[in-house]
This record gives sequence, C-alpha cells and structure tokens, in this order.
Amino acid sequence: MTPPDTIVALSSGAGKAGIAVIRASGPGAAVCIRHLAGADVPARRAVLRTLRNSPAGPAVDSGLVLWLPGPGSVTGEDVAEFQVHGSPAVVGRLLSVLCALDGVRPAEPGEFTRRAFENGRMDLSGAEGLADLIDAETEAQRIQAQRQMEGAFAERCAGWGAQLRRSLAWLEAAIDFPDEALPDDLAAQVRPAVEAVAAGLAGWLAAPDRGRMVREGYRVAIVGAPNVGKSSLLNRIAQRDVAIVAETAGTTRDVIEVRADLAGYAVVFADTAGLRYDETAGDIEREGMARARFQAESADLVLHVVDAAAPAAGPPADVGAGPDRVLTVANKTDLAPAPPDVPLGVSARTGAGIDGLLAAIEARTTAAMGAGEHPALTRLRHRQCLEDAAAALERALAATEAELTAEDLRLALRAMDRLIGRTDVEDLLDLIFRDFCIGK
Repeated sequence: MTPPDTIVALSSGAGKAGIAVIRASGPGAAVCIRHLAGADVPARRAVLRTLRNSPAGPAVDSGLVLWLPGPGSVTGEDVAEFQVHGSPAVVGRLLSVLCALDGVRPAEPGEFTRRAFENGRMDLSGAEGLADLIDAETEAQRIQAQRQMEGAFAERCAGWGAQLRRSLAWLEAAIDFPDEALPDDLAAQVRPAVEAVAAGLAGWLAAPDRGRMVREGYRVAIVGAPNVGKSSLLNRIAQRDVAIVAETAGTTRDVIEVRADLAGYAVVFADTAGLRYDETAGDIEREGMARARFQAESADLVLHVVDAAAPAAGPPADVGAGPDRVLTVANKTDLAPAPPDVPLGVSARTGAGIDGLLAAIEARTTAAMGAGEHPALTRLRHRQCLEDAAAALERALAATEAELTAEDLRLALRAMDRLIGRTDVEDLLDLIFRDFCIGK
C-alpha cells in the first residue's frame, strides 16, 4: 500500500502565459495550504491568495487555492490545490517550498491515480482509461477513454457478477445444506442465468477489435508494385514530403508511417516497399518486400495501388490480406484513365481523386471503429480476463456435479474482478501506473 505521507506534484502546466496546477494529497495537505496561503481556506471554495514561504516573506506568486477534504476528493485523501501562473520559475519555487516541508515529497509516476484506485475512487480499468485520456489525440480516443474512466467495464461486470454470485450462493446452499427444505434441482435453476452471462461474454469477445483500433490507430498499409506511386500518394495524404520519391525502382526499403485524423479517428498510413516477383531483387529489397507483406497481413485495411496506365503490370491481387480488407486504387490518372474494374482513381501528382479516396477510407474506418454494444477492450489484459471468465463458465455449464460448477463460477468471478481490479492485482499495479506522467 502507498505510505501515508503527503505527495505533491505539478498536475499540468501551460507555459509562461498559462496556468499551472500544483496538487498535494495526503495527511499534510492542510499544512501545505497554511504554509503558502497563510490562513485556513474554506472547503470546496476557490479563494484568491498571495502565496509566501513565510508570513513576513516576499510573495512567490498569487493564485487560486482550493481545499478538498477527503474522502470526497480525486484521491480519497485530503487534497490541496494551487492554481498559479505557469512560468518555470514560479512552479519550481513553489514545488521546492512544499517539498521542503516535513512529510512532503514529490509524487512518483502515476501515484495520484494509484492512491485514487487504492482508496476506492476508481477501479483499475478506470485508471487505465485515465491514462488513455491523458494520451488521447483524437475525439474518438477521448470518448473511448472517458467512457472507460467513468466505469463502463465496472458497470458491465457488476451486472454479470451479481447474476453469478446469486447462482453461486444457490449452489453453495445446496452443497452445504443438503437436508434443508431447498427447491429441487437448484443447479438446473441457476443454469439460465449462467448461460446468459456466458452469452454476454462471448458477444463481448467476438466484437470487432474497436478498442485497439481507436487507441492505437486504424492501420492502412499502402502496397503495390514498384513505381506505382505509393510514396507520392503517402506524401499527398500527409500534405508534406515524408517519403523519398524517385523514378528508380526500389527507392522505398523500410516502412514509413504517417498518422492522420479522419472523422475524429486516428488512422496510421504505412508506405511499404514495392512488391515484385522475380529473381533480380537483392537481399535488401527482399527484406523490404517481406516487411511490406507483414504490414499487409497485420493492417486493418490494405490500400492496393496500381498504375492506371499499366494495371496488369503490378503484383497479383493477393497482397497478403483477404478481399474484404483490400481497397484497390489506380494512381497516375493524370496520364491514363482508371481501368473499369478499379473502383477508385487518383493522381498523387495533381491531387485529383484524393478526397474521394480519403472518404472511402473514412467510411471503412467509421464502420470498423464506430460505437458498439459493448465497451471497447483497449488492452490485451482486458481480453485475457474475459477469456478466462468465459472458459470458466463453459466448464461450469459442462460440469455434472454442483461442486465443480460452483468452483468454476468462483473462477469466472475472480477473472472479472481482475478486470476491474478488485482482487489479485498487486502484481499489475506497477506495470499499469508507471505509464502515467509524474504525479498524475
């Protein structure tokens, strides 16, 4: 558990022209306020005070001071907050003054959030949601992180957990009190509830991998034969020169990535080496082609680029992905019209057709990452917990003895509790919270 001292950290800073928030949490938070503000501050009211290192000393800064007694605070402890001018000199001086007080020290990475978790102010999946919210770059990432932070996982697991706990209680009653006047065949009576939860878990696990796509980005691999204009197309999409363009075949050897925001979703475009199938390719070019194929196999969408003037000169239609993940586009339509069997034509040189191409990719992105019935699973840990719970319920439904069914129901409950951090999470805390910025 976290030691009962007071921690202090810069929560956020906006530079010289902005506002910095310095937050202290713990039993000495009130001492921090009295030391800097010189008088008691009313609870949950922002007051303007001059901040000094001593009552008669010179002013360090003036700003808003808030006193938030626990447990109704972000960490569940007493919290002091100072909203001050964001210059490095002001922030540095105030932090040094506070950390010089007895029992006050700088916060470790993620310590405010860890204290909030340990004091019951948020569950573990909510803490992960907060980490994602801090890192969010697009509107979709913000919405997904906000939903997770507000307890979407906990709400879903609480409902299913209540059903399983009720079923488990009935089974244990039948096991422990066989001579009591209990309803006949309790195991059969609890089966519908267990089946309902198992079906819900199966549906959650079978849902598209929206969480990963929203959090990490929808991956689009740009593949095709050499010199069809893949790098030029990437530069046109990025609206800047990010890839080297040359007439020489095999110029692109490694994977070049560009992130874009389409309809509020993060999309990662990956330019790859040209694919060709002959014996003249050298070792470096063959390695580039291997990486291109890997990108195609792992991408959410493969953008297969062909030359409008010579569409049959490119690689076979098999570019390492199923047809449902391939979007073919003919480039260089400023030199020749797109073939009839290619749905999209563009010119990376002039920009013609690029808006239509981006609209088609945006439609695919929105369909893949749009809102679903279940909260999005954003981490491998989430999926593993649900898979463990689903496997336990499958065994419970197949068991012929009440004792075995009850044990598997307990295992399913533990797996769902691990998801939201109720049990067996000590070994996960350092791994999860170390990804936070200092203090937050």
